[in-house]
Amino acid sequence: MKIKNVFVKREVAGNNVVVAIGEAAEKFNGMMKLNDTGSFIWSKLEEGLDRDDVVKSVVEAYDVDEATASKGVDSFIAELEKIGCIE
Repeated sequence: MKIKNVFVKREVAGNNVVVAIGEAAEKFNGMMKLNDTGSFIWSKLEEGLDRDDVVKSVVEAYDVDEATASKGVDSFIAELEKIGCIE
Protein backbone atom coordinates (compact mmCIF):
# COMPACT_ATOMS: atom_id res chain seq x y z
CA MET A 1 0.00 0.00 0.00
CA LYS A 2 1.31 3.42 -0.87
CA ILE A 3 0.21 6.98 -1.45
CA LYS A 4 -0.53 7.74 -5.11
CA ASN A 5 1.98 10.21 -6.49
CA VAL A 6 -0.84 12.56 -7.56
CA PHE A 7 -1.55 13.45 -3.93
CA VAL A 8 0.82 15.63 -1.93
CA LYS A 9 1.02 16.82 1.65
CA ARG A 10 1.79 20.49 2.09
CA GLU A 11 1.94 22.91 5.00
CA VAL A 12 -0.46 25.81 4.55
CA ALA A 13 -0.73 28.48 7.24
CA GLY A 14 0.72 26.11 9.82
CA ASN A 15 -1.64 23.25 8.90
CA ASN A 16 -0.78 20.03 7.08
CA VAL A 17 -3.13 19.43 4.17
CA VAL A 18 -3.39 16.88 1.38
CA VAL A 19 -4.25 18.07 -2.11
CA ALA A 20 -4.53 16.38 -5.47
CA ILE A 21 -2.39 17.55 -8.35
CA GLY A 22 -2.71 17.19 -12.10
CA GLU A 23 -5.64 15.23 -13.46
CA ALA A 24 -6.43 13.81 -10.01
CA ALA A 25 -7.57 17.31 -9.02
CA GLU A 26 -10.54 16.88 -11.36
CA LYS A 27 -11.84 14.00 -9.23
CA PHE A 28 -10.76 15.35 -5.83
CA ASN A 29 -10.79 19.12 -5.96
CA GLY A 30 -10.71 19.78 -2.24
CA MET A 31 -8.19 19.32 0.47
CA MET A 32 -7.92 17.13 3.53
CA LYS A 33 -6.60 18.72 6.71
CA LEU A 34 -4.36 16.43 8.75
CA ASN A 35 -3.76 16.53 12.48
CA ASP A 36 -0.32 15.60 13.80
CA THR A 37 -1.13 11.89 13.93
CA GLY A 38 -2.60 11.91 10.42
CA SER A 39 0.48 13.70 9.14
CA PHE A 40 2.69 11.11 10.86
CA ILE A 41 0.75 8.20 9.34
CA TRP A 42 0.81 9.87 5.91
CA SER A 43 4.59 10.17 6.12
CA LYS A 44 4.94 6.49 7.03
CA LEU A 45 2.75 5.48 4.09
CA GLU A 46 4.87 7.69 1.81
CA GLU A 47 7.91 5.75 3.05
CA GLY A 48 6.20 2.59 1.80
CA LEU A 49 5.45 1.01 5.17
CA ASP A 50 2.63 -1.53 5.20
CA ARG A 51 -0.30 -1.25 7.60
CA ASP A 52 1.26 -3.37 10.33
CA ASP A 53 4.50 -1.39 10.29
CA VAL A 54 2.53 1.87 10.41
CA VAL A 55 0.68 0.58 13.47
CA LYS A 56 3.99 -0.33 15.13
CA SER A 57 5.35 3.14 14.36
CA VAL A 58 2.28 4.79 15.89
CA VAL A 59 2.60 2.63 19.03
CA GLU A 60 6.23 3.67 19.42
CA ALA A 61 5.78 7.36 18.59
CA TYR A 62 2.61 8.03 20.57
CA ASP A 63 2.90 5.56 23.44
CA VAL A 64 -0.52 4.00 22.81
CA ASP A 65 -1.52 0.35 22.89
CA GLU A 66 -1.68 -1.66 19.68
CA ALA A 67 -5.49 -1.88 19.64
CA THR A 68 -5.84 1.91 19.82
CA ALA A 69 -3.18 2.42 17.16
CA SER A 70 -4.78 -0.20 14.89
CA LYS A 71 -8.17 1.45 15.15
CA GLY A 72 -6.76 4.88 14.34
CA VAL A 73 -4.60 3.67 11.45
CA ASP A 74 -7.46 1.65 9.95
CA SER A 75 -9.80 4.62 10.20
CA PHE A 76 -7.28 6.94 8.56
CA ILE A 77 -6.52 4.47 5.77
CA ALA A 78 -10.25 4.06 5.12
CA GLU A 79 -10.56 7.84 4.67
CA LEU A 80 -7.61 7.83 2.26
CA GLU A 81 -9.17 4.98 0.29
CA LYS A 82 -12.46 6.86 0.12
CA ILE A 83 -10.83 9.82 -1.66
CA GLY A 84 -8.58 7.60 -3.78
CA CYS A 85 -5.18 8.41 -2.25
CA ILE A 86 -3.95 4.85 -1.87
CA GLU A 87 -2.94 2.26 -4.44
